[in-house]
Amino acid sequence: MTAPHQDVIVITGLGGMGLATARRLGSGRQLVLADQAQELLDRVADTLRGEGHTVHALRVDVSDPRSVERLAQHAGALGPLRAVVHTAGVSPVQASPERVVQVDVLGTAHVLDAFLPLVTRGSVAVCIASMAGSMVPLPPEAERALATTPTSQLAGLPMLDPKNLDSGAAYSVAKRANQLRVQAASIPWGRRGGRVVSVSPGVISTPMGQAELQGPHGEAMRGMIQASGTGRVGTPDDIASAVEFLISPQASFITGTDLLVDGGAVAAMRYARP
Repeated sequence: MTAPHQDVIVITGLGGMGLATARRLGSGRQLVLADQAQELLDRVADTLRGEGHTVHALRVDVSDPRSVERLAQHAGALGPLRAVVHTAGVSPVQASPERVVQVDVLGTAHVLDAFLPLVTRGSVAVCIASMAGSMVPLPPEAERALATTPTSQLAGLPMLDPKNLDSGAAYSVAKRANQLRVQAASIPWGRRGGRVVSVSPGVISTPMGQAELQGPHGEAMRGMIQASGTGRVGTPDDIASAVEFLISPQASFITGTDLLVDGGAVAAMRYARP
């Protein structure tokens, strides 16, 4: 049975990071799980229910604003929104530049827009970006456009035109867009008593991360890991721990910013001695 007024945690994307985060945050709360892959959604929901969690599962395509709005409506009917953790995304080896823009850029914007009406004091959105977003140089006017352009017009920005991007470039720009959308969204969310932050993982041992390590940029990624201060691949629990902190009262002064959780890979890329 569901306890009355039990807080709601929404998780989009049920890969390694989404599952680890659901396990970390779900005890004593209602979990609303969303993924486009029905088989994965059913399997994860059954697993978590078997572990004692209260689970609601919805098939959602984050690139479709109506699909995300239905998710928000369902979550809003269950109880107060404690957190929405948006992990859904695609990587360069998985998708075309057009799909990267649709899922990784527009998907994040749709989630931030759709859940805004549910925000009350203490609600938190955590959007999973990537260390790739910290490595793409963009002029200030481009960053402002990515941060503030209305969602309905976002795909029309020239810098997001798939014809001008390969999948890797699209991914880097998309993840920088995630970081920037969070900064801008922190203002309307804050007026309702909520917070918005992003987490930028490095190379994490998830199915997506392993696919990237086997892809065309795998050798460079392994070099970054070896040069980093920690010298290891990250785990889904590393990200879940960061998310757990960011939604906690101890992080109540943290909003509109990005937390880089990459084991020191970006620092090594910039400052490692030859």
